[in-house]
Amino acid sequence: MQIKLNRFKTRTVCAIAAGILASQMAWAVDPFTVRDIRVEGLQRVEPGTIFASLPVRVGETYNDDKGAAAIRALFALGLFKDVRLEVSGDVLVVIIEERPTVADVNFIGTKEFDKDVLKKALRDVGLSEGQAFDKSLADKAEQEIKRQYINRSMYSAEIVLTVTPIERNRVNLSFNVTEGDSAKIKEIRIVGNKVFSESTLRGLFDLDTGGWMSWYTKANRYSRAKLSADTETMRSYYLSRGYLEFKVDSTQVAISPDKQDIAITINITEGERFLVSGVKLEGNFLNKEEEFKSLVSIKPGDAYNADTVAATTKAFTDYFGTFGFAFAKVDAVAQIDRINNRVAFVLQGEPSRRAYVRRINVSGNSRTRDEVVRREFRQFESSWYDGDKIKLSRSRVDRLGFFTEVNIDTQEVPGTTDQVDLSIGVVEKPTGNLQIGAGFSSSDKLALNLGIKQENVFGSGNYLGIDVNTSKINRQVVLTTVNPYFTPDGISRSFDLYHRSSRPLDGQGGDYGLKTTGSTIRFGVPFTELDTVFFGAGYERLTIRPGFNPLPLTYQNYANLFGYTSSSIPLTVGWTRDNRDSALVPTQGRYQRVFGEWGVAGDARFIRGSYQIQQYTPLNKQFTVALNAEFGWGRGLSNRPFPVFKNSASGGLGSVRGFQQGSLGPRDAANLALGGPKKITLNGELVAPFPGTGNDRTLRVFGFVDAGNVFGENDAYRLNELRSSFGVGLSWISPIGPLRFAFANPIRKKVGDRIERFQFQIGTSF
Repeated sequence: MQIKLNRFKTRTVCAIAAGILASQMAWAVDPFTVRDIRVEGLQRVEPGTIFASLPVRVGETYNDDKGAAAIRALFALGLFKDVRLEVSGDVLVVIIEERPTVADVNFIGTKEFDKDVLKKALRDVGLSEGQAFDKSLADKAEQEIKRQYINRSMYSAEIVLTVTPIERNRVNLSFNVTEGDSAKIKEIRIVGNKVFSESTLRGLFDLDTGGWMSWYTKANRYSRAKLSADTETMRSYYLSRGYLEFKVDSTQVAISPDKQDIAITINITEGERFLVSGVKLEGNFLNKEEEFKSLVSIKPGDAYNADTVAATTKAFTDYFGTFGFAFAKVDAVAQIDRINNRVAFVLQGEPSRRAYVRRINVSGNSRTRDEVVRREFRQFESSWYDGDKIKLSRSRVDRLGFFTEVNIDTQEVPGTTDQVDLSIGVVEKPTGNLQIGAGFSSSDKLALNLGIKQENVFGSGNYLGIDVNTSKINRQVVLTTVNPYFTPDGISRSFDLYHRSSRPLDGQGGDYGLKTTGSTIRFGVPFTELDTVFFGAGYERLTIRPGFNPLPLTYQNYANLFGYTSSSIPLTVGWTRDNRDSALVPTQGRYQRVFGEWGVAGDARFIRGSYQIQQYTPLNKQFTVALNAEFGWGRGLSNRPFPVFKNSASGGLGSVRGFQQGSLGPRDAANLALGGPKKITLNGELVAPFPGTGNDRTLRVFGFVDAGNVFGENDAYRLNELRSSFGVGLSWISPIGPLRFAFANPIRKKVGDRIERFQFQIGTSF
């Protein structure tokens, strides 16, 4: 380059590239004081962006170094194809050529991905509508889309980018995608195993070579992340069975020339099986060695188990945390005796320094209010760090059911030695639920149940639900609202408003019926973190509507005693405890519920109660046994009969499948199912993955056995009167909610029982 002088004494500075200007300067400009700065060539970029990036201001001295720095700074913005500096007298002129701006991004031929998913992936690499565009960014975009397809085993996918210039220096981008077929895993081999068979080890994997359900599970599509997870599962399997020195030597993935088949070979070394010879403690355990020893789950004489070692160190760390030592260190040092295949552990503890929580930060809750999360915390700001309270806080937030993920990170506060911040990150999930149920029978034809529930109304944590039943026999509308924090101490309040009507199930077209209208209010008091006791009161009004046909004797007697319209004021009390690992797909844990109701005023005087218990026990990673039992009892008070409208029902979904909903129990002379105050329901299920889906938990099959019945007030519980059935079902966590199909065959039935073999439900039900 050279300096060019004309009659206006103009000196021009040209920039071919920022890098060249930074390294080579073949021109020189005499320093001068800048009187003005003028920018030329702008179309969409704001002038302020230019002025803010320049290292020189009006009134300052301009020289060659500042010119080079200016060009570097402007190129670094990534907005310009070319930048030139001209000097006219004592005026600095910045001449720029803007890069084109992306006006629209479109995808053609994409079937595997939703377009919004790909657009988000491109935003992550800096390409989106309104951003400056250049060739290097286009290359990154193509590679990112290719990576997305590779993650789904679609190695033959081809991407061609078409750039179409439009007015105002903008471009439209069109990605033409030829997806091709996804590569399938044809072989998985494990080499070096001696103790466990290859089929046993492959059964631990989520990846497999495919089956007839591979279209749903996609388990035969290779994924590096899934393979890493599977090898870790295999490692844990060995380490929990004594193989202390197990290791994965190598993992080889071979792709066929046509990019359609994948062969995976995993080379392992099992090592020898070790037994634990002893455990001892060293270090500072706050003079509470006995308490810490009680937390040790490593047992001398047992095979080495990495899970128990990890559980012990975690228990130690958590216990240190209960005393405020957030930075405690616990190491399990293994002393290996390879001659005798024994290992001894030295648990070294160092509490470090005590800390308190300065601040609790909540993130990820774009819809749910901060207070809904914070009020579940038992660890408070400006209090000593307490590991137990933090663990409990996370569990309580998770049990809200509003989030798919709940994570808590502990971060040291810079510049301090005794403070930490807690960051709780959540991933929200849809909390609305549409529940639909149906049953078919010769008498009732099609009965539909509709429920619309919102567990987190407007992000407040409150519950709102509407249940509708359209059966021609029993119809109902129920509106329920729950405020889980009616008081700051966590006392909940719920309202129920309902209207129910029923018609006789006699097949004769009876035109009489029952109508029940009422409301209840309940308060839930948390006595412990797991136990909640409920207190409530309500008002109910029963109307018996006579028809042309005579009323059944049971209803006529009730009307003669209390009139065709009667009322009741019941008080309720209940208790619940729930420690299941999931309310949606539980595999372990127990749920218990006790409910009592006492009619203290009004025409009807009665007492009734019920107890329900559910137990979930995992047999292994795939199979779960689920048991349910429910017992009910009731009787009339003050020489009055138990009110018929308080009777429990049995039969159908939630009780004894294979029988029509609510059709079991005592009947009157018109063959009307009356229900009864006494109830027994027993259910057992064996839940397993759907054949061909491997370890997938969203689609499962179950076999079940049900038994139960209801009995009259003056009847005894008679086991020989229980109806029972068995059958198979399908459970699917579908995009619209949990879906359950059941086909049942009655085992014990009697003449007159109404059979309903097929039922389905969208929503949760045992």
